[in-house]
Amino acid sequence: MPVAANDFDAVRSSGFINELVAGGNLVAETIVDKSILGRDGEQAAYVLEHPKLPFVSYPYEWSFEGLKKAALLHLEIQQAALHADVALTDATAYNIQFVGPKPIFIDSLSFRPYADGEYWAGHRQFCEQFINPLLLRAAAGLAHNAWFRGSLEGISAEETSRVLPWHSRLSWNTFTNVFLQARLQRSSAGAQESIAKIKARRLPRIGFEQILHGLHRWIGKLKPKTDSKTVWADYAQDNSYAHEETEKKRAFVADFVGRVQPGLILDIGCNTGDYSALALATGANLAIGFDFDHSALDAAFRRAEQDSLNFLPLHLDAANPSPNQGWLQAERLGFQARAKGDAVLALALVHHLAIAKNLPLGQIVDWLVSMAPQGVIEFVPKSDPMVQRLLQLREDLFDDYDGGIFENLIGNAARIVRSETVSSSARTLYWYDRS
Repeated sequence: MPVAANDFDAVRSSGFINELVAGGNLVAETIVDKSILGRDGEQAAYVLEHPKLPFVSYPYEWSFEGLKKAALLHLEIQQAALHADVALTDATAYNIQFVGPKPIFIDSLSFRPYADGEYWAGHRQFCEQFINPLLLRAAAGLAHNAWFRGSLEGISAEETSRVLPWHSRLSWNTFTNVFLQARLQRSSAGAQESIAKIKARRLPRIGFEQILHGLHRWIGKLKPKTDSKTVWADYAQDNSYAHEETEKKRAFVADFVGRVQPGLILDIGCNTGDYSALALATGANLAIGFDFDHSALDAAFRRAEQDSLNFLPLHLDAANPSPNQGWLQAERLGFQARAKGDAVLALALVHHLAIAKNLPLGQIVDWLVSMAPQGVIEFVPKSDPMVQRLLQLREDLFDDYDGGIFENLIGNAARIVRSETVSSSARTLYWYDRS
């Protein structure tokens, strides 16, 4: 489109794009010959080439800490843009990806020249895709992931206002960004009136900057209401392993990673990131972790930041992974399509799926082995205290949950390079290779 091309030219000539790229806040881009696209490129003014990101994630997979970091980056980019006489056309969370725990903006075409006095057109979208999901956890103790996954464009102010406790109205930021918006959305006449007012409204640049600064300061202070210890957040310190058994397990994983040297390792059931950190220290380049426990994920994210680890922990219900979603079921790829690494770790995971979720053992093995050509999978037998805990409140119907059967399943799916029993309860690690 000529207008879009003109905006692109104006923003690029300002030097703002180069500044963002140099600061690591925007993915790099190169203008390439449009003939590379054949007939599809004939009508294009420009064709841009970007470096391929190692892993694509979505807001409904991010931890509270990850979503918060993404929100803060968006506001920082908005503030920097204003100083360069540039504005953003929208405020979608899908324009942000992660490299390790660092968020990075990916859509340079969202920028256009700033029009003096313009109002923030993307404010409602920012609320629905950043503020409202964060407030669910910060004010109501509810994780945003399942709700956001079921509502890809975000969580409305009206829905959020029904969930937040009454006293949250006492926060001016919450009142104006949630409850006041909800009141307008409940009235179609009010909604039309608000749209008309926004179009006619003039907002001085200093006012725009103050809004962005105020939101950045407020969001930066948000903390999860449920940020307390959980069973799985403490699992790395509170489990059935003795110290020497933990060291045997770590030595096995370190030997595996040191020999395989994976570029991307997937850590399924990463907890707070102990083994992702070990993998990065012994030869892996990037670790993507997945876990169901929100407190553990937040701790893992903070750890990745504090220790400068190339590690991104994401939310995953392994018994119900995200499917292909969006337009034509191709806009947002599901977990299965994206979970392809050079190696996979699945430690202390199988028994949760087989017993707690009652999933077929053979399907679990095939699913894990499909993620990478090599990996380490742990089998925890019924004699282990953790499995006994799972069986306390249910009848033991799992006759095929057996170490010998599990070993045969691994052997049928791949070659077993090495196995080792690493605990007195006979927990066993299997290094497989299907390459």
